[in-house]
Amino acid sequence: MEKMYTVSPDAKIGNNVNIGNFSTIYEDVVIGSNCQIYGNVTIFPGARIGDNVTIFPGAVVAGVPQDLKFKGEYTLAYIGNGTTLRECVTVNRGTASKGKTIVGEECLIMAYSHVAHDCKLGNRVIISNATQLAGEVIVDDQAVIGGGSLIHQFCHLGRNIMLQGGALVNKDIPPFVKAAREPISYVGLNSIGLHRHGFSQEDIKEISEIYRIIYLSDLNVTNAVREVMQKVPESQIRDEIVDFIMKSERGIIRSAI
Repeated sequence: MEKMYTVSPDAKIGNNVNIGNFSTIYEDVVIGSNCQIYGNVTIFPGARIGDNVTIFPGAVVAGVPQDLKFKGEYTLAYIGNGTTLRECVTVNRGTASKGKTIVGEECLIMAYSHVAHDCKLGNRVIISNATQLAGEVIVDDQAVIGGGSLIHQFCHLGRNIMLQGGALVNKDIPPFVKAAREPISYVGLNSIGLHRHGFSQEDIKEISEIYRIIYLSDLNVTNAVREVMQKVPESQIRDEIVDFIMKSERGIIRSAI
């Protein structure tokens, strides 16, 4: 059966790439090997797609940013190896701010979700259906975002978090926690996720003690961080959490407990 799709002669397509009917791949696109691109997919200039990527019908990669400060500058959108973009996902390319939008490796971006300009997603991130990420959002490795969530621009979501569906996020969410309710708040550790990703009981106990001080000690954030530094022995986990909080520009979520 004759294939009915359009691929620019200036696109670079790897080995064993299957392209479905009515898809359009523009110039200045690079696609790795062993990719499955279903029908009605549009891949605009500036897309850089890794190996073993699957893109479902209706998805659009490297569309022009929905940002009024964008003036047509040359920017990119990266999709990492092994990532899946489900139906009607949109990933815009960057602006002059960062120059690129990055979706990491082995991510699952479910149907109708949007990743805006200059976002940076780590590896093995799961974004459930109809979630919308505004510009320059950072999502660290192995974060799980519930369906229908809205993430404000410039927010930072730490690694191994679990975010409830329908969340409205306008603050940073530090690593390893569950976040829920309205306004979005700390509701405990992402214990199940931590066990699944190989964190030891000692690691989880340390994380629990740190967040007990941060969220349950009635101290403000500055004093709570100071107490963590004094009472919790130095470790990679302690320093990661403290560094995240100290570098937060929007401020971290507060506790609902």
